[in-house]
Amino acid sequence: MTIVTADVIITGARIITMDPRRPLASALAIRDGRVLAVGDDSTVAEWRGPSTEVREHRGATITPGLIDAHLHPIQGLELTVGADLGGITEASALLGALRAEADRALREDADPWVRGWNLDYDVFHELPCTAAAIQRAVRGLPALLVMYDGHTALASHAGLERGGITRAHAFADNSVIVVDADGVPTGELREMSAYEPVRLAAPALTREQTLDATHTLLRGLGSSGLTGGCIMDGSRSTLELLRDLEDTGRLPIRIVSAVDHEPSFDRERMAQNVALRGIGGERWRGGLVKLYADGVVETGTAWLKEPDAEGEGLEPFWKDHDAYIRTVREYADAGFQVATHAIGDRAVAAAVDAYLLAGVRSANGAPHRIEHLETTDDVDLARIAAAGITASMQPLHLQWRKAGAVDDWARRLGPQRTAHAWRVRDFWDAGAPVALGSDWPIAQNDARIGLAWAMLRRQPGDPDAPVFEPDQRLTSYQALHGYTVGAATAQGDADLGRLATGFRADYAVWEADPLRVTADELVQVPVSETAVDGRIL
Repeated sequence: MTIVTADVIITGARIITMDPRRPLASALAIRDGRVLAVGDDSTVAEWRGPSTEVREHRGATITPGLIDAHLHPIQGLELTVGADLGGITEASALLGALRAEADRALREDADPWVRGWNLDYDVFHELPCTAAAIQRAVRGLPALLVMYDGHTALASHAGLERGGITRAHAFADNSVIVVDADGVPTGELREMSAYEPVRLAAPALTREQTLDATHTLLRGLGSSGLTGGCIMDGSRSTLELLRDLEDTGRLPIRIVSAVDHEPSFDRERMAQNVALRGIGGERWRGGLVKLYADGVVETGTAWLKEPDAEGEGLEPFWKDHDAYIRTVREYADAGFQVATHAIGDRAVAAAVDAYLLAGVRSANGAPHRIEHLETTDDVDLARIAAAGITASMQPLHLQWRKAGAVDDWARRLGPQRTAHAWRVRDFWDAGAPVALGSDWPIAQNDARIGLAWAMLRRQPGDPDAPVFEPDQRLTSYQALHGYTVGAATAQGDADLGRLATGFRADYAVWEADPLRVTADELVQVPVSETAVDGRIL
């Protein structure tokens, strides 16, 4: 008779299982990377054998490993180059930062560029969003500055030249090269199709540098309890990168990676994507496709049911919207799960329409998902809940809102649509699946910050900061659910997100209980250990 014993036993902890059948425990037994037993110390001790490793975590709290439901690590490494311009809202500060970066590049780089990222649109209330406005500060160098949302960039004259941008261009999506009255590009480039030629002209990391940087980034996610993430910017090269990371022992966490499908893709490119559906390894896989239904509110490219304050917002991302509907159906028929970027209320409605026509679940049983949902009306919220479509949201994006609705997002939308902002609690109460994430590099990838914003809807650590739509705050349990059960379910993983018998043994060890500390305190709670398949990162 073979006696089954545990590889690892964890004892003495307060274990938040996220399993409604047994919400709390003090001990876990793990074998072959899965939970063998969960219960109290004495019960789980029965699984101890002569070679069992015992990990004592008295006084600590253990949760399932967190999953960031929406992030861009590979694209993020490509965009977070040069100066971090976050927090700059005044022209003088921006120009000073650009001068400093230009001087550094001239001293240190063989092919000097001025790169910057995380820039707030507010700076352009004072400074024109033009190449001419930054020309002297960047010392005439090629430059590319990317706004915090990744949807708009500003290039210098030399940057435009290096990218081969000399005039307006008709894109298959709603990207725009902004031009002046004479048809000359101003430097403002709206959406990625417009600014990608400039980015691709700039110096890039080598393959090995990219592998090292990705490993370092993904490993660092564990410091806030993350053991997995869903990449929303993938391609064949992304999947090959994940394969190479795993083959060389450098893929520390689990990754589900989407492949992008852009409106310009032809039948051959779609067929290449479809061929990737079953690709994967031990800790990574494909099977998800990412589409865009619109852009962002701040530049008038979000798709709205009624125009914004500047008369914009009435154009879909796909100029042929019927092609979007057909594309959703074709990927769904091929067994893919579909994720659609939809920020404006009309974009959200269009995604729901397409999913209902295609069938709302993918081949692995995961519901199709809508990303962001920054403003959603009552009708579509109810439709999403009734259909079981996942609302994949990032409440920490509220950090760019400002008191008095003076920020571009609230100013453009007006009070009625602003009142429907990031309706995460309404989705929860309506019974819709809710998954939470960061959208890094758009916002911080520290999951503790994401949890805190979901609970507070204000800046953590500043009780006097404005609270945006306080009725949409989540409880600590609901927020944790969004980063565990919700995120796992959103990507079709029925054995992640809980600590229960048969589930993957992915967990995080907290030095204080994330359900008992305040949200302001939570961002400072150390995560002393994370594990994937029971193996400590």
